[in-house]
Amino acid sequence: MTTVSSDINAAAVKSSPAEKVTPMMQQYLRIKADYPTMLVFYRMGDFYELFFEDAEKAARILGITLTARGSSGGNPIKMAGVPFHSLDPYLAKLVKLGESCAICEQIGDPALSKGPVERKVVRVVTPGTLTDSDLLPEKAERPLLAVCTLAQRKNVTVGLAWMSLASGALRLMEFSGDERTVNTRLAQELERIAPAEILRADDGDLFEDSPVAHTQRVPEWHFDVVKGHKALVDQLAVATLTGFGADGLGAAFGAAGA
Repeated sequence: MTTVSSDINAAAVKSSPAEKVTPMMQQYLRIKADYPTMLVFYRMGDFYELFFEDAEKAARILGITLTARGSSGGNPIKMAGVPFHSLDPYLAKLVKLGESCAICEQIGDPALSKGPVERKVVRVVTPGTLTDSDLLPEKAERPLLAVCTLAQRKNVTVGLAWMSLASGALRLMEFSGDERTVNTRLAQELERIAPAEILRADDGDLFEDSPVAHTQRVPEWHFDVVKGHKALVDQLAVATLTGFGADGLGAAFGAAGA
């Protein structure tokens, strides 16, 4: 799972009184706190800027210049930026490497703003939710896959649901067996499907050695089988899923509901 540490951002808030952090940087830190695991591209005029560890990481991956802007807690605030009109090629490279990005735009009118121009995140791009045709490699499906596991005494049932957000195609699969057998089968299916991103329960213990680098842990309640089944029936506007060959599934519905 790709993680961008936000420790340095938290340190900036704790180690400096509010008056020592500029209003603009206070705004940035509030926004960054909502997207701690993503690279936040913060719009400033004709550029998208990144700060602190985001800036260091982006500079290293993208080969852009790392500079500094002001200080926080006695330390220079690292900064790196890209022109707003050439953002997409940089996003494409980051997503290809498994990074997730949050794009923060100026939505207020500078002429009417007494403090920093109002900004908010208007776009989030992750390897599994990528739909922008300009960013997708040609012919790429970029599926997002969810895994739901149900323990049954000595056996485990694994349900998979994967969707290409580019084409809208959704597929379900389910298999059972002892833990060793299931782990082997799961590894095979992940290699075959080659998802860009995996969603899994945050207390799940299967596939710790997953070959997919970008794995997101989400609360277990997202994988409710009954709610997942109902969501599919409602979405497809049908009474049953018989016509889709999905009769008798369980864990796969939980995965689809995630």
